[in-house]
Amino acid sequence: MLKTNTQWLAPEIMDVIRLFDCEEEHFTHYFYFTDGRNYINCIEYMGEITDFSYTCPTKDDIEYKRYAKRSAKLAFYELLSSAKGKTFPYGALTGIRPTKLAYMETDEGRDFKELFSRMHVDGRNIDFVGKVIEVQRPFYQRKGGQELFISLPFCPTKCRYCSFITAPISATKQYVDPYISCVEREIASLKPILRDVRSVYIGGGTPFAVEPEQLERIYAAVKALNLPDCEYTVEAGRPDVFTDEKLRLSKQYGVNRVCVNPQTFSDETLQKMGRRHTAAQVYEAYAAARKYGFDINIDLIAGLEDETPEDFEHSLRCAIELRPANITVHTLSLKAGAKLKEETRRLHVGGIGRMIALSRELLTAAGYQPYYMYRQKYQAGGHENCGWALPGKACAYNIGVMEEISDNIAVGANAISKRVFAEEGRIERLASPKDLSTYINKCDKIIADRLKLFGED
Repeated sequence: MLKTNTQWLAPEIMDVIRLFDCEEEHFTHYFYFTDGRNYINCIEYMGEITDFSYTCPTKDDIEYKRYAKRSAKLAFYELLSSAKGKTFPYGALTGIRPTKLAYMETDEGRDFKELFSRMHVDGRNIDFVGKVIEVQRPFYQRKGGQELFISLPFCPTKCRYCSFITAPISATKQYVDPYISCVEREIASLKPILRDVRSVYIGGGTPFAVEPEQLERIYAAVKALNLPDCEYTVEAGRPDVFTDEKLRLSKQYGVNRVCVNPQTFSDETLQKMGRRHTAAQVYEAYAAARKYGFDINIDLIAGLEDETPEDFEHSLRCAIELRPANITVHTLSLKAGAKLKEETRRLHVGGIGRMIALSRELLTAAGYQPYYMYRQKYQAGGHENCGWALPGKACAYNIGVMEEISDNIAVGANAISKRVFAEEGRIERLASPKDLSTYINKCDKIIADRLKLFGED
């Protein structure tokens, strides 16, 4: 266990220690705050003690904690970067939203690039964050409102990298109808709290894994809310569950964006990760969705098992050739609950930096713009996930929820609602149970708690 005199800094420090594949028991940490501006971290590592000083004027307790965490991460990063001879693309920034930190600095009248540089963020990534912010500008000018999320956590099979609560639908079939009944009740309960809904997103799992009549029940419940015309996305998902009937129903009920998520265009990799479809079926699903005029999102993952930069480049070029509205490039990460995490303690992916560089190079050349990004723990090479869109085709839901500039009203198991109190600089969250049977049994309480959270003040 990490020895520190300031225990609330331990989680921040551990993020950096894990980044360098070190063991926490090898460190002793002492933190001091002096003169209202000096953050001093003394670190003992391998028998040597090193002092690090971070200076920043502090006006209140909130700033004190923020700068203390920042100073501790920076101290450990600088120590270990020197000791190991390694750097990472986002330096000592371990948070999942680099853009949010950039906005915070800008709102306080500072140039975020100065902070990012001090935290040893690679210059190319500093510029990249700036590009994302520029594309987001129109969305920030009309921030606020609500995004509606509906969780359908069912899949044909569970992929090796997946940490969601999904299990093969063959094993959870007995829960599907009662689950959908609860979701219908939840959706109907939202009428008193809906104000300025900007988007609807039905996610998974793989929502198209359920039967057409079950999917229609969800669509009918949403329709009964009488929402204004807005972005309406269904994460249809894996091509082996696409049918013309499900696409027709989606169009009939006002869906205007669907996700076709191959993750790779390599049949060999698809088989390794536990999928039961081929790259050819991806093309078939894409053509079927295109026939109905949907905007289409495609997801790819950089760093899948045994793939080389050349393999990933092939998938990128295949996706770009289809010309979808949105291509999201995820970097493989080890997530709790994923089979890959159980089998792999540390994630090392050869050529991951080249894969991310290729995605930026090829997507930019093809006319796509980076419009939202986020990071995860245990992500290969310390890189990011990024959504790329053709001009005018950015997914508003992704920006609103990831940047936390709008309320997220989330329905279903493992759904997390967030109410944003922008003027107070805080967010209140309400998480639904992950387990399907627990969720079903607690549906009434979830409804009551959500009405309380989003009710008028």
